Amino acid sequence: MTRRTGGLGYLLLAPAALWLVLFFVVPFYSLVATSLFDPAGSDFRGYEMTYHWQNYTDAVQEYWRPMLRSLWYGALATFFCLILGYVLAYAIAFKAGRWKNLMLVLVIAPFFTSFLVRTLSWKLILADDGWIVDTLQTLHLLGEDGRLLVTPFAVVMGLTYNFLPFMVLPLYASIDKIDHRLIEAAGDLYANPVVGFFKVTWPLSLPGVISGTLLTFIPASGDYINAQLLGGPNQRMVGGVIQSLFTDANDYPTAAALSVIMMVGIVAMVLVYVRRAGTEELL
Repeated sequence: MTRRTGGLGYLLLAPAALWLVLFFVVPFYSLVATSLFDPAGSDFRGYEMTYHWQNYTDAVQEYWRPMLRSLWYGALATFFCLILGYVLAYAIAFKAGRWKNLMLVLVIAPFFTSFLVRTLSWKLILADDGWIVDTLQTLHLLGEDGRLLVTPFAVVMGLTYNFLPFMVLPLYASIDKIDHRLIEAAGDLYANPVVGFFKVTWPLSLPGVISGTLLTFIPASGDYINAQLLGGPNQRMVGGVIQSLFTDANDYPTAAALSVIMMVGIVAMVLVYVRRAGTEELL
């Protein structure tokens, strides 16, 4: 019976394994192989496999600024999502009552709209002739010639808005599992609300914090739509560089090398982050 059960388990895993091989292992191998092509070819068909490792150093030397900018914008967006998302998830879990399901639907409602449309909406909101810029200029918080578009602020705010649900849902799932009696016990032991939060609520919600930050940081760092629509050349992120190299410059080796560098770098940072946070079981 045990052998049959084990064979059945492998059989059930076969479709998922086949899916991963076809749509992850094979494309990843193709990406790595492309990054080692001779960049002297005039088009993709002209490239030859020469194991040209110089593509990686050339990519870093030429595009290190967009790479660091992408990580920085992704980190800022993740931080803002964590602050806003934690407050919202806490309110839904502990304060929403019978409105809990409705609030959860409202959190995921933006997903029913195109990512592109949502970003274009922010472009209208932050436009130079929009009400936000007019209000800030009236309050003298922004100069007469000041603007919000084509600035790092616009890009980070766009990332924060678009990826906020990725933070809220894991946080809610974690906070909702917390036994409220533990928080009451902290109060009975003369802990004020702030101390009780950092001694009870925050540690118990760490799995959701780690999951939410990973789900937010990884796609935010690789995004290029927000930088393209809300920013300018000085706010260009590495995703836009890779897209341009693939589609406009036809520089496949450099684009593939940048993709591999970002992928490996983000995976390394994730491993360090998760282990330092003490939640290795999330891996």
